[in-house]
Amino acid sequence: MSTSENLYEQIGGRERIAAIVDEFYDRVLDDETVAHFFDDMDMAAQRAHMTQFLSSVADGPVEYTGGEMRDIHEPLDLEREHFDAVATHLEGALRAFDVPDEKVEAVMAEVVALEDDVLCR
Repeated sequence: MSTSENLYEQIGGRERIAAIVDEFYDRVLDDETVAHFFDDMDMAAQRAHMTQFLSSVADGPVEYTGGEMRDIHEPLDLEREHFDAVATHLEGALRAFDVPDEKVEAVMAEVVALEDDVLCR
C-alpha cells in the first residue's frame, strides 16, 4: 500500500466502502435499541447516503451532499447510548472487513467529532 494513498484508497475505495456500509446497516437493523429509528426510511437511499458520507470522511473523491447532521438527527431525539451503539456497529463493520486498526481509529475519530451535532447538543 502506497503511503501516498489517502484513507479512502487505503480502505479500498467505493466498492469496499459500500460493502462495509451494507455490513454496518445489517448490524444496526439487527439491534433493537436502534433499529426502530430506521423503520420508515428508504434503506437503499440511506445506504447510498452513508456510503457517500463515509467516502467523504475518508477523503475520497466524493462530496457529501446530505443534510446537516444536526438538522437530520434533531427529530430523532437520540441519546448517547444510541450514538454509542451505532458507532460500535460502524467500528465492528470496519473490523469485519479487516480495515487496519489505525484506519479504523481515523474513521472513528471523524465520527466521534460529529457526536454533538448528531445528538443536537
